[in-house]
Amino acid sequence: MSERGERVGWYFYDWANSAFPTTVVTVFLGPWLTTVTKAAADADGFVHPFGIPVSAGAFFPYVVSLSVLAQVVLLPLLGAVADASQRRKAMLALFAYIGSGATAALYFVDGTRYLLGGALFVVANLAFGASIVVYNAFLPDLAAPDRRDAVSSYGWAIGYLGGGLLLALNLALFARADALGLPTGLVVRINLASAGVWWALFTVIPLAALRTRGPARRLGPDEHYLTVGARQLWRTLGSARRYPHTLLFLAAYLLYNDGIQTVIALASQFGQEALGLPISTLTAVILMVQFVAFGGALLFNRVAAALGAKRAIVVSLVIWTGTVTYAYGWLRTGGEFVALAAAIAVVLGGSQALSRSLYSRMIPTGQEAEYFSLYEVSERGTSWLGPLLFGLALQFTGSYRIAILSLATFFILGLALLLRVDVARAAREVGAGPPVGA
Repeated sequence: MSERGERVGWYFYDWANSAFPTTVVTVFLGPWLTTVTKAAADADGFVHPFGIPVSAGAFFPYVVSLSVLAQVVLLPLLGAVADASQRRKAMLALFAYIGSGATAALYFVDGTRYLLGGALFVVANLAFGASIVVYNAFLPDLAAPDRRDAVSSYGWAIGYLGGGLLLALNLALFARADALGLPTGLVVRINLASAGVWWALFTVIPLAALRTRGPARRLGPDEHYLTVGARQLWRTLGSARRYPHTLLFLAAYLLYNDGIQTVIALASQFGQEALGLPISTLTAVILMVQFVAFGGALLFNRVAAALGAKRAIVVSLVIWTGTVTYAYGWLRTGGEFVALAAAIAVVLGGSQALSRSLYSRMIPTGQEAEYFSLYEVSERGTSWLGPLLFGLALQFTGSYRIAILSLATFFILGLALLLRVDVARAAREVGAGPPVGA
C-alpha cells in the first residue's frame, strides 16, 4: 500500500474509536447505568458492590474514576511493551477489539446488572486508552515533521465526523423510539452496542493499511514482554529528565487540556442550570459540536501552516480563555449558548490535533509508544482537577458563572508554560533535529 493509503487507513482509526467517547461516554451510558444502578439499590438508595456501600447516583462517577486510575497505572507499562516488542499493529488490534467487544456487550446491561455495566466500562475505557497510545505512536512513522500537523489534524477531523455521524443515527433512533414501538431502555442498549460494532467494523481499515516496521523482538528463555517493558519504562522515566522542554510541554498540556476536558464535561450542566436550557437543546448542541469540530481541526491546520503549531495552539488557548470569560459575564440566551458552543468547537479539534503533532516532534525515536503513554496519562490522570475546581467554586460561591470562569486558570497557566517551551531545543535534545513549522 502507498504511503498516502497508509495514512488514510490510520485516519480511520479515529473514525472508528470516536464512537466510544461520543455515543457511550458523553451521551448514553451515564444516565442508563445510573438507572440500572438505582433499580438494584436498597431502600436507602445504596448498592453494595463487594460489600462497599455506594450511593446509586455516585456509582457511574466512581466507575469512571476507577477506569482512569487503571489507565494511569497501566498505560505507561503497555506503551513500553509496545516499543520493546515492536508489535504495535498487533497490540492496536488487541486493544481495539477488547474495547469494542466490551462496548458491544453493554447491550446486556439491563435490569439490576449494574456491576456488569461497571466492569464492562472499566475494561472498555482502559482498552480505549491503550489503543490510542499505540495509535498515536504511529504518527512519526507516517509523516515527516513538516507534514505531521496536517496528518494529525486530518485524523482528528475524521474522528469528529465519524463520531458525530453515529451519534446522529443513534439520536434519531432514540427520538423515534415511541413511533417504532421500542422501549426506551432497549433503544439505549442498542445505541451502546452500536458503538462497539462501529468501533470493531471500521478498525479493519487501519489494520489492513498500517505496515509493521521492523521485526518483532525475540525474547530470551527467561524473558517476558511485560518484564522487558517494565525495565524499558524504568529506563525511560529515568532518562526523561534529559528532555526538560518535552517535560515542560507535558506540564503545559496537562493544565490546558484539563481545562478543555472540564469544559466539555460540564458545559451541558452549565447550560441546564445557569440558563435553564432543555435537554433537547443540549443534546442538539453536543451533536453540532462534533460536526463543527471537523471543520475546526482542518481550519487550525491552516493556521499552523501560517503561524507554526505552537503559535496556533497559543491562539486557541486565548480563544478558550475568551469563551469562559464570555460565559461568565455576557452569556444569557440559548442562542448565545449555541454560538459559544460553535466557537468552542472550532478550537476544540485544532488545539488537540496540533498538541499531538507538536509533541511528536519532541520525543525520542523508538520510544514513541512510551512517550505517548505519558501524554495520554497527562490527559487522563489529572482529569479530576478541573471538575474539582469547578465544584469548589460552585460550592463556595453558589454561582455557575464564577465556576465556569474558574476554568480560565487552567488555560492561563497552561499558556504561560507553553510560551516557555523551546520546540527547536526539545527536538535537538531528543535527537530529532530542528522541527519544521513549530
